[in-house]
Amino acid sequence: MSKLVRLRILRQQDRNSPSHWETFEIPYADKMNVISLLNEVRKHPVTAEGAATSPPSWDAACLEEVCGSCTMNINGEIKQACSALLEDCARLVGDVYELDIEPMKKFPLIRDLQVDRSAMFDNLKKAKAWVPIDGSYDLGMAPPQDDHIRQLRYALSRCMTCGCCMEACPQYGEKSEFAGPAVMGQVLLFNLHPVGKTLANDRMEFATSEEGITGCGNAQNCVKVCPKGVPLTRAIAHVNRDTTVYKIKKWVGLT
Repeated sequence: MSKLVRLRILRQQDRNSPSHWETFEIPYADKMNVISLLNEVRKHPVTAEGAATSPPSWDAACLEEVCGSCTMNINGEIKQACSALLEDCARLVGDVYELDIEPMKKFPLIRDLQVDRSAMFDNLKKAKAWVPIDGSYDLGMAPPQDDHIRQLRYALSRCMTCGCCMEACPQYGEKSEFAGPAVMGQVLLFNLHPVGKTLANDRMEFATSEEGITGCGNAQNCVKVCPKGVPLTRAIAHVNRDTTVYKIKKWVGLT
């Protein structure tokens, strides 16, 4: 008997509409990922009960775990749909792979599996997560940097703003001002940059605000779910120490 994939998708027309589950049955193929399953449903949007329906909506771009746009809850775990292989995330019951897919819960719903992650990018703007330059001319050779700092900066730069850490963080949500672990990682990244650190005080002001580091409860869920292995707990500890030093210097008038 051939294996089958039973895919349940939580559908919702928009944020004001009621949600409902739809089940689809798809022939099994080796090494399928969640995006390929959704594409099969899109090509033939008929439920397991034989009812015609609309194709599900989701976000995806690179399909190689770089853009971060296809984040969704897959069998209760937050993952990138492009790199989530069926064999790794589905329940195998007899000859049937069972898979439940839901949208992210910490961001406003657009439709089906699509969410609006604007809040994350707005917080990156508040944190001034960029390197300030006033032109594209040659600035000369960059100053030498300790190799341990370089390695840390590289690890932090791997963040693709997918939102997995925000979804898993119990302190991030509509009832909290906390900007989230991804933003704290970028605060450290740009404060370690030889040119980016010219805005360090501005970033420290943000990090010491209600949206900053004090909102972190050290649950460490963020580092467990990060698909890129970004050292978020290390970054949060670093920023926590830096904000303490900054507040002391500010108190004695050294900033």
